[in-house]
Amino acid sequence: MSDIQKIENAVRKLSPEELATFREWFAAFDGDKWDAQFESDVTAGRLDKLAKDALDELREGRCTDL
Repeated sequence: MSDIQKIENAVRKLSPEELATFREWFAAFDGDKWDAQFESDVTAGRLDKLAKDALDELREGRCTDL
């Protein structure tokens, strides 16, 4: 049995209260991982072209107000 299957089985056995606690923990955990990846991408310059393109479109009036 893989680790993923073990985790899935364990999650299925949680009480509603435990599941709620797990959801809160996992949302925070997942958010922290996403934030770390985003920061890494910014630091490495992986988003520079996207930012430049967006600013160019704004300057050229090709944006729509939300």
